[in-house]
Amino acid sequence: MERNALPKYNDIPSVKGMPHGCTWGIWDTNGEIDQVGSLNLLTPQNVLEAKKEIQTGVSVSLNWPLERIEDPGHNRTKIVHKFLDLKPALVGHDDEIYINTQTSSQWDGLRHWAHQPTGLYYNGLTHEEISGANPNLRNGIQQWLHKGGVIGRGVLLDYYSWAQKRGIQYSAASKHCISHTDLAQIAEDQGLELRTGDILMVRTGWIKWYNEATPEERVDGCKTHHNYVGVEGTAESLEWLWNHHFSALVGDNMAFEAWPADGPYRIHDNALALWGTPLGELWDLEELAEQCAKHGRWSFFVTSCPLNIAGGVASPPNALAIF
Repeated sequence: MERNALPKYNDIPSVKGMPHGCTWGIWDTNGEIDQVGSLNLLTPQNVLEAKKEIQTGVSVSLNWPLERIEDPGHNRTKIVHKFLDLKPALVGHDDEIYINTQTSSQWDGLRHWAHQPTGLYYNGLTHEEISGANPNLRNGIQQWLHKGGVIGRGVLLDYYSWAQKRGIQYSAASKHCISHTDLAQIAEDQGLELRTGDILMVRTGWIKWYNEATPEERVDGCKTHHNYVGVEGTAESLEWLWNHHFSALVGDNMAFEAWPADGPYRIHDNALALWGTPLGELWDLEELAEQCAKHGRWSFFVTSCPLNIAGGVASPPNALAIF
């Protein structure tokens, strides 16, 4: 779908009872309620165009270790990984893994976050419908797999390196806001054309901070205070993000957006609940940034295969970038 086939932010049709910017119904077809939102932009034509990004065959994993956060915040449980010895029946092992999908690299699916003022999820799904013993499976992450996964052109806006060159000092464990004008300037400085359907990735430096921090700093930064660098939630940011028609938004930080985030311009409310745009969080973009600089380009082919689980709320991305 071409960019001009979608309305500009200011022209999005109104949805009764919802604030401006709600795109419910835009992707519905033949009376069927859509469940994958802006991933509809990842068409076969888009994938074939993205294939042109593969020029050197160098691939980079974008997955941070599942066990990397030693003491998760927000009342989330640390990973439990059990090795099961199969002897004496067999010589071998199984393993069992219990994870909270929010504690390492993840996709936030469309059941993760509702529009907080109304309590409604993407395309009007209620909290009650997806809670309890027999939940409705609508908007589950399995729908992404039915579509064929998340495959397309990825683009990296390396805010951390850009800020370093300009002498902008900040702590990743603070609510340091990255504005839409910052993002636009980074793209211009990198010589990067942003296209419809791009999977936008923003390197904030949070993963780098965590990897280099002391255990005490890590607990203070991600469990005690919950202050994180990220994209600023403003009316202008929302307009900029929507008007570029990204298929998904990804960061190397805890929430993609700067946190704490409040009010009508919170990106979680707008992207996940009003637009149906997946959010990627805690992706490891460190080696990706190195390869982008080495290749002299900030675009690449991306493939991601989330867990195929009915009604899934979130999932490790199982993502690769290929140059």
